[in-house]
Amino acid sequence: MIHRYHLDDYYMVLDTCSGGVHVVDEIAYELIGLYESKTKEEIVAELSQRFHEDPAEVAECYDQVAQLKEKGQLFAPDTFENMAGELKARTSGVVKALCLHVAHTCNLNCSYCFASQGKYHGERAVMPFEVGKQALDFLVAHSGSRRNLEVDFFGGEPLMNFQVVKDLVAYARSIEKEKGKNFRFTLTTNGMLIDDDVIDFANRECSNVVLSLDGRKEIHDRFRVDYAGKGSWEQIVPKFQKLVAARGGKNYYMRGTFTHANPDFLKDIQVMLDLGFTELSMEPVVCAEDDPSALTAEDLPIVMQQYEDLARLMLKRWKEGRPFTFYHYMIDLTGGPCIYKRISGCGSGTEYMAVTPWGDLYPCHQFVGEEKFKLGDVWHGVENTGVRQDFADCNVYAREECRDCWAKLYCSGGCAANAYHATGSVRGVYKYGCELFRKRMECAIMLQAAMQMEGKGE
Repeated sequence: MIHRYHLDDYYMVLDTCSGGVHVVDEIAYELIGLYESKTKEEIVAELSQRFHEDPAEVAECYDQVAQLKEKGQLFAPDTFENMAGELKARTSGVVKALCLHVAHTCNLNCSYCFASQGKYHGERAVMPFEVGKQALDFLVAHSGSRRNLEVDFFGGEPLMNFQVVKDLVAYARSIEKEKGKNFRFTLTTNGMLIDDDVIDFANRECSNVVLSLDGRKEIHDRFRVDYAGKGSWEQIVPKFQKLVAARGGKNYYMRGTFTHANPDFLKDIQVMLDLGFTELSMEPVVCAEDDPSALTAEDLPIVMQQYEDLARLMLKRWKEGRPFTFYHYMIDLTGGPCIYKRISGCGSGTEYMAVTPWGDLYPCHQFVGEEKFKLGDVWHGVENTGVRQDFADCNVYAREECRDCWAKLYCSGGCAANAYHATGSVRGVYKYGCELFRKRMECAIMLQAAMQMEGKGE
């Protein structure tokens, strides 16, 4: 399957199944588009006339395309479908990551919060140490031969239960050597409770921290307010700057959310850059269609333009020696994810689970509170095997809409939670999200190709 697109001065040709990425000239671009529908003679005649080019040159270009096809780098067949179930079965029952909901409560009252201000459609609660300890024991017991285990402290606001967070990390460190495991922790926080103790702990124990900032003060303070309705921007920005400086500017993400109020989110990214942050992420809001924050059809072309302009800004700053990272543009053209990840996706419900303050297991944080998706608990393990199997079967080939999509082996079928909330099925397709993902991939691939070519002096 071939996907062609033109962005700025780059004519891009992607071969979905081989992973081949080709930056070509305009004649080759058009030739590849005609290759499977016309004969060599027809193509040479058409393109030599259209571009006023020597037919011999066009014929040579045709032969080069034919050689790439012969080598499996263009028009490669899809040979992966039969692997999907087999690859997933190999890791059945092996858990590699947990999202610990140490606090189902929050000190902010964000109107767009998918987690109902941290309550997840239930009661406010914090996780007792014993529940968290059992969750870590469950992870170790079900991790098979995997050595590296991931744990995300999540909420609500996890720093509202900071002592338990510290105690759980201390417990994990105490069993690592005995169990032959290596725990890597992530802390996701709104920043309100950050102090020197939090900074010292995060920089000592957490391989990553995720910091919530929506960019412009007026945008951030419109949504991320306390229970008195006061915005949090001025309180958290200096704390974030101090924490990031103490980390040496590495191993963090400044994560924002863009909504109907700011589809022009590049302005928010620019504010983050001006504040000194360089590890950035801006996520489209996840909410009901009738929510005032929901992105609309009218927002879509604006958002698409923002992604293109973001790629241009990143390339410009890279050339100037002032690079920054955007989470969704992190892609490795030389290797990238293994075919298992490309087919199977994030592993929610099988390799990755969320744990509530009571110890209940859910496929991921976005399903918490949806009772029918409860998998079991950390004492008895997964008992709802039907739901687990639904997620195990939820690979990129389980969705008919994905079969003819050029981006299927980049997105791996997309987010099951977004699909469910948009369509009522984890095997559904969140079409708006698909549009955004495809545009992000086009921009990310063009950016990486441009940097490689610039780096080689081409």
